[in-house]
Amino acid sequence: MGEFSLIDIIRQRCASSRSDVVLGIGDDAALVEVPPGNELVICTDTLVAGVHFPVDTSAFDIGWKALAVNLSDLAAMGATPAWALLALTLPKADADFVRALADGFSALASVHDVALVGGDTTQGPLSISVTVHGFVPKGQALRRSGAQVGDRVFVSGTLGDAAAALHLLESEHLQRAVGSPDAGLLVRLNRPQARLACGIALRTLANACIDVSDGLLADLGHVAHASGVAIEIDQWKLPASSALQSCCTSALRAQLQLTGGDDYELAFTVPAERIDAMNDALTGVGCAITCIGRVVEGEGVRVLDSVGNEITPPRGGWEHFS
Repeated sequence: MGEFSLIDIIRQRCASSRSDVVLGIGDDAALVEVPPGNELVICTDTLVAGVHFPVDTSAFDIGWKALAVNLSDLAAMGATPAWALLALTLPKADADFVRALADGFSALASVHDVALVGGDTTQGPLSISVTVHGFVPKGQALRRSGAQVGDRVFVSGTLGDAAAALHLLESEHLQRAVGSPDAGLLVRLNRPQARLACGIALRTLANACIDVSDGLLADLGHVAHASGVAIEIDQWKLPASSALQSCCTSALRAQLQLTGGDDYELAFTVPAERIDAMNDALTGVGCAITCIGRVVEGEGVRVLDSVGNEITPPRGGWEHFS
């Protein structure tokens, strides 16, 4: 099977129609229309086998996650998704693998009305790169640089589930002790849900926002640095699922929640006077939020225990080339 046969498989399985797509898959480039009064938001991520997902991850889940991690970046900007590009590198022309991957990609794309408008295929070690485009009304994009002293710090959903699933998969000791990961933890690892509705609701309410991909400490560190402030986190307030609480000790749970990454939740800051409006805006968006700290003067991120003592986590979070 050749390259163009693989492209046909992807095109057939990811077919979708949007009125703003003038020209989609099949030419040298796509043509799209940006609606008036909006800014174009663009982001890209690459997933590499053995780095961003276990090598035995199903093709469906790889396709889903490759799109989800990009949609999460749009969510952090308060953007509405529209179009995607897919670049797929394969060791060999495996039609069954491509069909399943395209089905996973398409399953999530259809939920959020995302049209695949182009991309590329090539031979090499397994990796998948996705670029997504979305819209946000002019001047309303959420950024990392707007946190202000006095803001409260919130996160959506729960933290640590995906990292726990990966930890259980990789740790023979824990597998012997507690068995294979809970199905709910594996879903969080393999099929994350981008908090798009949450991000859109926060457009005019949050001062700063970021998605939690590399670990809460690392990602809030980016907010603190970009905003020229410090952030204090109350470790004992970090939201945890029942599955996470039942699978590991409190010390390991805290480590996974602070530094594990792959949560794809939103972490954001909101001034105290807008909290009631934020709660109203987030009613019905489908995820809980939790206040986990505050923005203060200084720099960096500090973690506090229940009596206010500073804790030093064993590591800071995921970083390539470290």
